[in-house]
Amino acid sequence: MGAIVSAIGGAIEAVISAIANILMIIVSTIVTIIVTIFDIIYDIICCNCFGGRTRRTGTHVYRFGRGGGTTTGV
Repeated sequence: MGAIVSAIGGAIEAVISAIANILMIIVSTIVTIIVTIFDIIYDIICCNCFGGRTRRTGTHVYRFGRGGGTTTGV
């Protein structure tokens, strides 16, 4: 009898764990999309408002006119 209860408990735990993993993936995807949108908006505001020729995209800084357009990691 104890083996049956243990098997049922293990199955319930597996289902709950799978649901939690799916929710974590969904939340992670939503957060990544939001951060990307804000990063794009920040790039647009910095380029247009401050008039700099340096453009920041993701983790790279692109400097135009200095050294043939090479990228420098931040």
